Amino acid sequence: MEKRVYFHIDVNSAFLSWEAVDRLEKGDESTVDIRNIPSAIGGDVAKRHGIVLAKSIPAKKYGIVTGESISEALKKCPSLFVAPPNHKLYQKYSEAFIKILEDYSPDIEQFSVDEAFIDVTGTRRLFGEPVALAHTIKDRIRDELGFTVNIGISDVKLLAKMASDFKKPDMIHTLYFEEIEQKMWPLPVEDLFYVGKSTKDKLYTMGIRTIGELANTDKKILVANLKSHGELIWNIANGIDISNLHSKTDKNKGYGNSTTVAVDITESESARIVLLSLCETVAKRLRADKVKGELITVTIKDNNFQSYSHQKQIDYATNSTSDIFEYAMEIFNEMWEGTPIRLLGVSAGKLQTPDQAVQLSLFDDDIHIKREACDVAIDKIREKFGKDAIKRATYLDTNKEK
Repeated sequence: MEKRVYFHIDVNSAFLSWEAVDRLEKGDESTVDIRNIPSAIGGDVAKRHGIVLAKSIPAKKYGIVTGESISEALKKCPSLFVAPPNHKLYQKYSEAFIKILEDYSPDIEQFSVDEAFIDVTGTRRLFGEPVALAHTIKDRIRDELGFTVNIGISDVKLLAKMASDFKKPDMIHTLYFEEIEQKMWPLPVEDLFYVGKSTKDKLYTMGIRTIGELANTDKKILVANLKSHGELIWNIANGIDISNLHSKTDKNKGYGNSTTVAVDITESESARIVLLSLCETVAKRLRADKVKGELITVTIKDNNFQSYSHQKQIDYATNSTSDIFEYAMEIFNEMWEGTPIRLLGVSAGKLQTPDQAVQLSLFDDDIHIKREACDVAIDKIREKFGKDAIKRATYLDTNKEK
C-alpha cells in the first residue's frame, strides 16, 4: 500500500499578514508594511475583540503575545500600531490561497480560515517529490498573493500540523513517523497539538515536561488522570492518528455551526445553552435539505486559543434537534476539562438521504420519529410567524434573546 503524504499549510500571522498585503495594494510607495514594525490586530474590548489576535515579529520582540489584551500590549510597546479585525478581508485571502491549493490536489480539508490539510499522495508523477512540491506551493502563494506560509509534511495527518509549527516564517519542515523521536520528542509537552494550559499543568504535576516523556508514559496512567483526552495526546505523541482527511469534495460533507462567545464560558450550564442553540441551527439546516447525520462532532477553542474536537458515531441517522443536542452534550462532558471556553462548535456528518437505508435504534425508534415530527412542526410555525413564535424554556430562563 502506498505511503500517504499530507501537507499542512499554515498562513504566517494570517490576520496581520492579510491586513498588510491589503494596505500595500491600496497604498502608494510610501505605505509602510506593518509586518516590519511593531503591530497587532485587535479591536473593541466591549465586543470581545480587545485582545491581540495576531502580531508582527517586531511586536513579538517586545514580549507581546497572542491572546493578551490590547491595553497590556500597549504598556509593553506604546508605539504599537493596532488595526481592527476585518473578517471580510480574511475570507477573501483565505479563499484565494485555497484556490491555489486546488491546483495540486482535489483532496483538501480547510481546518480554519488560515489553515488547510491537503493529501498529495498521488501527485508525485505530476508535480514531483513532496518537498519540491511544497516549495512550489509556498513560493506561488508568496509571489501571487503577497503573504507567506509554513508547510508541514508527514505521512500522518496531525504530524503534518506539528511540523508546520516548527521554525517560522516561510519555511517547510518534514515530520515523518520515523522522525518523531528526533524532531518532536525533545520539544516541551505544551507544543503538542491538543495540549492546552490546563492539560500542560496537569502533565507538569505528573512530572511530564517533554513530548517524549509523554509518549513513553504508560497510557493507563494518562487515562486515569486525563480520561479520554489522555489517550488522545498519548496517541499523537507516538505518531498515531486515526483521523481521515475530510475533503471538501466529499459527497457527505456535513453541516456545522460555531460561535465565539462574548464572555468566556466557565460553567457547564452556560455551555449547554450555547450548544443547544448551535444544535438547533444545524438540525434545522439538515431538515431543510432533507438529510440526516450519523456523526456528531463538538469543537472547543479555549481562552489560550487551543482548539480540539471530539466526535461520536451514532447508531442511526438523525436531524432531530433533541437527538443531536443529546449526543453533543455527551461528547462535551467527556472532553471538557474546565478550561475557560472562547468558542464552541457543533457539526453533523456522514449524511444520509431519504433514499438511503437509515438504521434506527431498535428500542427508541418511536421516540426519534416523534422528535423529528415535532421539529418539523416547529420549523413550519417559525417560518410562518417568525423565529420567536416558539422559544425553548431554557432560553427564557437566561433572559437573553436567542
